Amino acid sequence: MTMPTHTGRFLTAEWRYLLMLNFEVDPSLVAPYVPRGTEIDFWNGKTFVSLVGFRFLSTRVLGMPIPFHRDFDEINLRFYVSRREGDELRRGVVFIKEIVPRGMISCVARTVYNENYVTRRMRHELQIPASDTPGRVQYEWRHQGQWNRIGATFAGEPTFARPDSEETFITEHYRGYTRQRDGGTIEYEVQHPTWRVWQATDLIVDGAVSVEYGGEFATVLAQTPSSAFVADGSAIVVHRGRRIA
Repeated sequence: MTMPTHTGRFLTAEWRYLLMLNFEVDPSLVAPYVPRGTEIDFWNGKTFVSLVGFRFLSTRVLGMPIPFHRDFDEINLRFYVSRREGDELRRGVVFIKEIVPRGMISCVARTVYNENYVTRRMRHELQIPASDTPGRVQYEWRHQGQWNRIGATFAGEPTFARPDSEETFITEHYRGYTRQRDGGTIEYEVQHPTWRVWQATDLIVDGAVSVEYGGEFATVLAQTPSSAFVADGSAIVVHRGRRIA
């Protein structure tokens, strides 16, 4: 499914090799983070948070490439919400924290969207799967003198997930919602085609991840993910945000 084309582009890029580690949680854990005007989006009665690492490539802001800020890694912790506008059900993502390696990126995201971005040293390893060799992806960030990492193995060719699958639920949320300093909510649209996925094995969540994301998520992130996959990704467009009623 390809989202329709809209005006008001803020950022264009490619998101590639998205490692998505998904954890089922009690809704009360994320309820304090739900922006006004939205509600938790459940899948088969379950609430998820996802720890996601990916490559951010060929980035342009308002059509302009920014030197030394075009290709970088991002890691984020997120959960899923929805809201109705007329007859339309809009499904989106709320970010609890996003990690990037460039201070300018954090500054712009905090200023424009009030997103909780932080700047860390980062690095990655990526091996694309071949016909006889599995692939491997790993994203790392340094915090308080320690390298933390998430990683997984994946093999074969990626496939489109079933429309009613957990993978489709996780990947097909085409809006972002952010709580503003005055308590209001900004909504912005993210446009991309449907992604193909690989199932992930040999999972790694290593280091002081609970220190990075706070004690309330420590127990959750110390558990084995309820599901894990790697999405191939695509070109994306992030549109300018607007305040919702």
